[in-house]
Amino acid sequence: MKPINQFAAVVVLAALAAAVPALAQQSRMYREGNAWVEEVTGTIADARQLKVQTDVGSVQVQGGTQNDIQYVIKKRSYTDSEEDARRSFEHFKITATRRGDMAMFEGNSEGRSHKFNADFNFTVPRDLSAVKIETEGGGVNVRNISGAVSTQTGGGAISLDQLGGPATAETGGGAINVGTTWNDLHLETGGGSINVTSVKGKLVASTGGGSISIGSAGFVSAETGGGSIDIRQCNGDVKAETGGGSISVSDVANRATMETGGGSIRLSGAKGPVHAETGGGSIELWKLMQGAKATTGAGTITAEFVGNNGSGASMLETSTGDVIVYLSPDVHVTVHATIETAMGHKIRTDFPELKVRSEGEGYGPHTVYADGSLNGGGPELKIVTNLGNIEFRKAGK
Repeated sequence: MKPINQFAAVVVLAALAAAVPALAQQSRMYREGNAWVEEVTGTIADARQLKVQTDVGSVQVQGGTQNDIQYVIKKRSYTDSEEDARRSFEHFKITATRRGDMAMFEGNSEGRSHKFNADFNFTVPRDLSAVKIETEGGGVNVRNISGAVSTQTGGGAISLDQLGGPATAETGGGAINVGTTWNDLHLETGGGSINVTSVKGKLVASTGGGSISIGSAGFVSAETGGGSIDIRQCNGDVKAETGGGSISVSDVANRATMETGGGSIRLSGAKGPVHAETGGGSIELWKLMQGAKATTGAGTITAEFVGNNGSGASMLETSTGDVIVYLSPDVHVTVHATIETAMGHKIRTDFPELKVRSEGEGYGPHTVYADGSLNGGGPELKIVTNLGNIEFRKAGK
């Protein structure tokens, strides 16, 4: 054989070896409860990535200290006879191969049966560079992986924890639960709830209608078609939107934007500018360091301005409801407040610098104003209610 032909033969053999089915594989069949089980176990060595794609079944991946990928795949047939179960197993083909540094598992179903399912269980090296999972209907559970993780299911629940790389999770309607991750995280479900304990990077979470609960994150974008949103700590910006549920945000290191079609909004504190808007619920904004814009169709607005309030104008507006403002002694602000249709409503103030006056005669509706500057004036604080009281209180009283 000529040298060039020898080299070509070596290349062909190497390519074939990289794509052959996994070796060291065993199979057994047994009865378990009301199901027949075909169990396949095996090992794939020297893989740096894992890809699983299946028409049927749940998938679980657990990172560990071993150097190879170990797997246990169980097909379950809920039939009375062993013969029927074997036929059912034959209709669901599973292939396990290695291509380059990627271990690949595929589950292909020839027809669908309500009396059949499958479980894919993997124990893998924690330092895999990538894990990608796609299943058309089962749940997904991934733990203790340092590389990138991508998961997708047609409708099952997804659970993630102890992930070092960027991660994405998408389900047609199941819940998504996340423990701790150290990188960016993107979550999407057609209607289930989303619960996250801790994300060190950027978090984008979206659900068609379920609730969203977040412990802590670097940057948060949370959106739901109608459920509530609860964010306890954010080290960057927050953007929270819901079609009608309530929004509760505890501690924001920078900007906060919160919008709901009709629920209440509560913010415990923000160092950056704040925007809050609801179609009809109440708004509470505490420990505001910069400007705030809050609008509600028919609720009470409560806002506390602390620190210097050195940048950004503020606007608090409600069609029907009271507005209560707490101001710290060192806030530099210029106030313009208006009750447009005062039916016995008043403006009350703890600050003599704010001058209250009224326009209108007789016993009908009056317009009541309050204007003035605190500590030499500063950014404008404009307050408007069509029908309600306005109060200015000293913070801490």
